[in-house]
Amino acid sequence: MNDVKIIADLKDNEQSRVAILEGGKLAEIFIEYNFNEDLLSPHSFSSRQTRQGDIFKARVDTVVPAISAAFVTLTAKSRNEPRNAYLYLEDGMTVKQGSEILVQVIKNARKNKAPRVSARLAVPGRWLVLVPGSNETGVSRRINDMAERKRLKSIADELRAEIPGFGIIVRTAAEGISQELLRADMSSLLSLWQDISAKAKNTPAPCLLYRDTGILGKVLRDEITGKIDQIIIDDPDEFTEAKSFVERFYPENPEVTLYTENTPIFEYFGIEQDIQRAIERKVWLRSGAYLVFDQTEALTVVDVNTGKFTSAPDMRHTVLATNLEAAEEIARQLRLRAIGGIVIVDFIDMDNQQDKRELVAHLEKCLARDRQKARVYSITQLGLVEITRKRERPDLKSILTRNCPVCQDNGFVEREENIAMSIKRFIRKISANNHTEAFIIQTNSFIAGYIYHYLDDWEKEFGRKIFIAAINDFERGKYRLDFQGKLEDAEAHAKELRGQKIIVYRI
Repeated sequence: MNDVKIIADLKDNEQSRVAILEGGKLAEIFIEYNFNEDLLSPHSFSSRQTRQGDIFKARVDTVVPAISAAFVTLTAKSRNEPRNAYLYLEDGMTVKQGSEILVQVIKNARKNKAPRVSARLAVPGRWLVLVPGSNETGVSRRINDMAERKRLKSIADELRAEIPGFGIIVRTAAEGISQELLRADMSSLLSLWQDISAKAKNTPAPCLLYRDTGILGKVLRDEITGKIDQIIIDDPDEFTEAKSFVERFYPENPEVTLYTENTPIFEYFGIEQDIQRAIERKVWLRSGAYLVFDQTEALTVVDVNTGKFTSAPDMRHTVLATNLEAAEEIARQLRLRAIGGIVIVDFIDMDNQQDKRELVAHLEKCLARDRQKARVYSITQLGLVEITRKRERPDLKSILTRNCPVCQDNGFVEREENIAMSIKRFIRKISANNHTEAFIIQTNSFIAGYIYHYLDDWEKEFGRKIFIAAINDFERGKYRLDFQGKLEDAEAHAKELRGQKIIVYRI
């Protein structure tokens, strides 16, 4: 894979975003929110929710033998972090109501489903995974070279012999890594586990014992297995930490750059527009054909249409060319949108059996580049292709949107947190380019009321006075700069707006 860049937007406390660009195109986007949970709306999506990898000392609330499961309480009190989780009782495992147990989140909460946890714990490092309570070693299936697999298995067996009571899994990124570096990674993981164990002994359940690393660290540790050309970060503190991490764990030593321009980093690299396009139903292809994505609770349906594409010599080649191009884009969109579970693709009907085999083989080849395991099934009698893709994290649409408050399940709107962050980045941009004392921003009434609670923090951060005018007929997500200048003039203009019965928020 050529030209892999990581772009990290980490300036804001309320939201962190990391993008992976491959060949200049947005390949994946990772987003976490961290708004004040006491001020979030009931529909907010907060990163304070449990996420995969977190370790808890939980209390067993209910045992359901009929489905070999139990429901456990993870936290004592939290508004936006699910208190309850689903624990599958594996291999005859038994628990009693009221007992305490260490569990780890293996599936994130999504929509109306609680997170799923397991009593089998695993502490991930860059190259190894430490498995307490195990006595086995394993090597990632993605390492195909048999000689390298044998070398890594031998090293893992040797390391495990030194730490009875722990298993070791060698990760894909460990391919070609020396024994000395693998041993150092193991020592770091052992130290971390000792800290977790000590906290578990001294803290009553339910409680959080270990929260996984921040979003950039998680991407660098878990999502990248090949070469990175450049990492660009807009926050000085995160830049320093990332540089240290890269020097330790990336022998190829990719360039780590601190972004200092006034234009927001995602806007500068054109990522904002790509994110918006990634939640739209329709995706246009270069040929003029297009795809339509419909996500439901149970599965995702993708419809392929020829659209404006007519350049092939005959109908058969038009259909085949469209389907092959669609297969490439579908593989990219599944990864970009983080779509998991069952995916049904309605390709354009083909009669030729050779064309069908070529399409399935091409789709499998495109999906092979995906880090998440995906499987393609043959074309059904109805001409549909079934795909299953491992679900590792919430899909992009659920992070950025929610059900429309008017039509409920029949539509969706952009989440208020995301709109608030767009407005904050807009304020940062205009603050960096002038020295005015105050701003008046006009936006939708609901959004204005939502971000009112954050004005104090934003004013301290930017050193300006900020007024938010609530405009009833503004579309949700729409905003504009109404005034910038001296504070006394801003107050006078705000008074005029209030005279027009417009609510103007100020701290």
